[in-house]
Amino acid sequence: MNHTNTKDYSYIGKGDNDRTFYIKKGRFISGYTVGILYMEVWYPLLPGNVVNAYTYDFPVRHKLIPNAIQSRVHRGDPTLVDDIIKAGKELETEGVRAICGACGYLGNFQPQVAEALDVPVFMSSLVQLAAISTGLQKGQKVGVLCADRPSLTPEILENCGADPSRCVVKGLEDQPQMSAFVKSDRGSVDNLAFKREIVEGALNLVRNNPEVGAILLECSDMPPYASEVQQAINLPVYDFITLIK
Repeated sequence: MNHTNTKDYSYIGKGDNDRTFYIKKGRFISGYTVGILYMEVWYPLLPGNVVNAYTYDFPVRHKLIPNAIQSRVHRGDPTLVDDIIKAGKELETEGVRAICGACGYLGNFQPQVAEALDVPVFMSSLVQLAAISTGLQKGQKVGVLCADRPSLTPEILENCGADPSRCVVKGLEDQPQMSAFVKSDRGSVDNLAFKREIVEGALNLVRNNPEVGAILLECSDMPPYASEVQQAINLPVYDFITLIK
């Protein structure tokens, strides 16, 4: 029997005492449930952020995408695809069971990366939109609070399986704290001010669009404040962490 393609995650369960285990040559670690592809950024990565290890109560494996800076990811630079796939394949070799991105705008590359890898791929928080909208009434929409409204195009929504007509998008790129995240040029964040920007942005989105029945926080930096958003708008709130967990 050829075991080169055997998917084995080194998990011992009931009835496995007499089992023979196999591992692909070149795999030197095991036990990572999710692999997370992240970018080059310069700002604090707080607990609750996708790339803060304290966010999770299970093992995750982080991997840097070489040359992936904010501007290239946000505009969907096609020359990044090979670097993303290469990093994803490295995570596969390390035994992860699924791969996620650490920026909503990595949804620009969702179809290509999912096709190239052998484990399930969810590059963006936006892949949740189809499921969320399915659970709403026909006249309701999903509010998407994002970091960079001009870059969140109908094409990226469609790449992630969403119907743009069922989405209402609001960006925070003009806010003092979020603009520093988008530009990745400050290396600091005022936590209370940033939380206020996100909560007020969500409140304005709901007030101006009464058809919104749930909110998705696109940005990987927003999950630390999801609880405050949910309390403020009294609607279901989804983010990167709901996807990964």
